[in-house]
Amino acid sequence: MLRSDLPYLTQAQAPLTRDVMVVNEWGEAVTSTIPCERALTVYVDKRELVTLMTLGGHPELLVLGFLRNQRLVRSVHDIESITVDWEVGAAAVKTRQGIDNIEERTAKRVVTTGCGQGSVFGDLMDDVDTIVLPGATLLQSQLYGIVNAIRLQESVYKAAGSVHGCALFRGDEMEVFVEDVGRHNAIDTIAGWMWMQGVTGADKVFYTTGRLTSEMVIKAAQMGVPIVVSRSGITEMGLEVAHRVGLCAIGRATHKRFLCYSAFERLVLQPEIVGARLRAVA
Repeated sequence: MLRSDLPYLTQAQAPLTRDVMVVNEWGEAVTSTIPCERALTVYVDKRELVTLMTLGGHPELLVLGFLRNQRLVRSVHDIESITVDWEVGAAAVKTRQGIDNIEERTAKRVVTTGCGQGSVFGDLMDDVDTIVLPGATLLQSQLYGIVNAIRLQESVYKAAGSVHGCALFRGDEMEVFVEDVGRHNAIDTIAGWMWMQGVTGADKVFYTTGRLTSEMVIKAAQMGVPIVVSRSGITEMGLEVAHRVGLCAIGRATHKRFLCYSAFERLVLQPEIVGARLRAVA
């Protein structure tokens, strides 16, 4: 049950997929499923802030997490309400006391690259060195459990492709799973969910289907999550940030394979799990 001092959020979900007619390799007209994509313009205290492209599954949490990860609000209690109206494609955010220096803080915008471009306000490296992550660890068997849980998860991607998925785990137990047209939206939605549920990142693992770029690593660290896992790889700047904050970045995680790029001490290897394979190689 949500606390009464949390912001009011509408529940303006939109259809995630639609069926379209396509022609296959045999020249046959068949029906295929594609993900929806819609624009959501965010207004903060009646001031237009940004337009996000999203599936629309959890738009209120997306907006809340976006404000959190852009460091525009410091607490969930700074927000009075988030109202989404899909008829006009807008999200109206009402804060309790406004946002200090919002014009200055949003003047410099970095548009991030890749699927579902995201916007990051200000310097990407702001406050990175002030982040202190908890001393959490992950068992190798739990890592395999995470990969398997994602493999079994029902998803828009399986039905329609063209989306990214992100999830939050405690050990190998999935807490929440979110898909969107871009990995930035998915992680922001999870950040919003964490605030609304009062969940901290101290004992959590963040999973993404997308690559670990600098902004993804920074967002995970800002959420207090000390371990991130991706089925893709990591960029040079993403690795630099991971080293600076002591975040364990694990990539190329598929089946029983993975590469741990940083904070190796956080990953507890279990040689007995791969013992048979090692003996065979020997």
